[in-house]
Amino acid sequence: MFTTHPFDDDKLREECGVFGVYGTEGAAAVAALGLHALQHRGQEAAGITSFDGKLFHTKREMGHVAGNFDSEDAIRQLPGHTAIGHVRYSTTGETAMRNVQPLFAELSSGGFAVAHNGNISNALHLRKALNRRGSIFQSTSDTEVLIHLVATSAYRPPLDRFIDALKQVEGAYSLVCLTPEGMIACRDPLGIRPLVLGRLEESLIVASETVALDIVGATFIRQIDPGEMLVINEKGMRSLRPFGDRDARPCVFEHVYFSRPDSVLDGNSVYQVRKNIGAELAKEGPVDADIVIPVPDSGNPAALGFAQESLIPFEQGIIRSHYVGRTFIQPGQGIRDLSVKLKHNANRGLVEGKRIILVDDSIVRGTTSLKIVQMMRDAGAKEVHMRIASPPTRNPCFYGVDTPDRSKLLAAQMDVERMRSFIKADTLAFISVDGLYRALGEEERSDQKPQYCDACFTGAYPTSLTDQSDEEGPDQFSLLTGQAAE
Repeated sequence: MFTTHPFDDDKLREECGVFGVYGTEGAAAVAALGLHALQHRGQEAAGITSFDGKLFHTKREMGHVAGNFDSEDAIRQLPGHTAIGHVRYSTTGETAMRNVQPLFAELSSGGFAVAHNGNISNALHLRKALNRRGSIFQSTSDTEVLIHLVATSAYRPPLDRFIDALKQVEGAYSLVCLTPEGMIACRDPLGIRPLVLGRLEESLIVASETVALDIVGATFIRQIDPGEMLVINEKGMRSLRPFGDRDARPCVFEHVYFSRPDSVLDGNSVYQVRKNIGAELAKEGPVDADIVIPVPDSGNPAALGFAQESLIPFEQGIIRSHYVGRTFIQPGQGIRDLSVKLKHNANRGLVEGKRIILVDDSIVRGTTSLKIVQMMRDAGAKEVHMRIASPPTRNPCFYGVDTPDRSKLLAAQMDVERMRSFIKADTLAFISVDGLYRALGEEERSDQKPQYCDACFTGAYPTSLTDQSDEEGPDQFSLLTGQAAE
């Protein structure tokens, strides 16, 4: 039996990434390259659906894009000038082939394939209603709810059926769909999950991040707006806004951790924002020390920003092996602890006798921070100070991020001093919510109209959470969301 590496099981994980290309021969090959660039968003499974003008072709596999979609034989199975693709890490639905996307169904209007990034927060509520109306589900993914809503819509034109379906869902979605009429790309009204538009010669491309455009040689055109729907076919591209205007609330954690640092998000360089976060963190949580060390790789830009602001040298005090994937579950705690060093190991010659500042992107359960602090002490560090490039994560996410239950979030159970004691650091500090917003170019967070979705830090969820309310009841719901009980 296999498990994720001990360091990896204490990170928040983005659910998935999507990619779509319309109007180029060998579209599946372009999609496969784009998915390579988005692999960090989901490493559990990958899939591509293409359309050759008559038939849909789908290949879905467990595991990474590499090895499944990098051969000529794999691409030959996916002919056509249009293709959509998906990389997945599950938050809704178990790890199984039946949940790997794109999902495909033959509807009365023809074939319909969909790839979805995000999470529908009323999916269980809708699923129960659809079951009562006779719908039979083939997966446990919330994305399949969309297919059934389209299939059962009373509207006749296919596009109207799709819009009708989306108006019934809550939560977050960036969608890329494939139909006989063309490709549809859509972002939820709050723009919680990202989606961008690019051009490759005469073809149009949509992707979760700009880095996917870079990899395939496409030119970035613009971000797809919150609530915008693009219909792309042989007549060109048409922009629709069927959901009305609402104040956007894009996910702030995309800037902290999820997006690749070489992406551009909401007009900002992700790398530069992370450096800005480190600089703000140095201002808010200064400490006298000898060196600044990132927890690789996600802590690198923030640690560099911290070092530059504090004028404390930046050093690679932890060396990461990039050749470790999944590891065998080993019997005995001692062997399991040794396996930690397969992926991260202290640079003893640099660390020994030093007062060090460790910079990481977040603390979730706290187990990773505990192990890394201990690793530094074992390597002879004189003092170990921990600085975190995000505010304390006190609340679960219901919009496409795999967050543990609130009871397993360390910051939901302890104040900062108790967390410091738990991870055995000399000091511990997090960036403030306002400091995070300043790093993003905002003066401060607006309590009346928050500029981002920051519910994991503040408990201010931007949409209804129907499924949670149905399951937990009012008292549990108020505890879950951080809202005061009536």
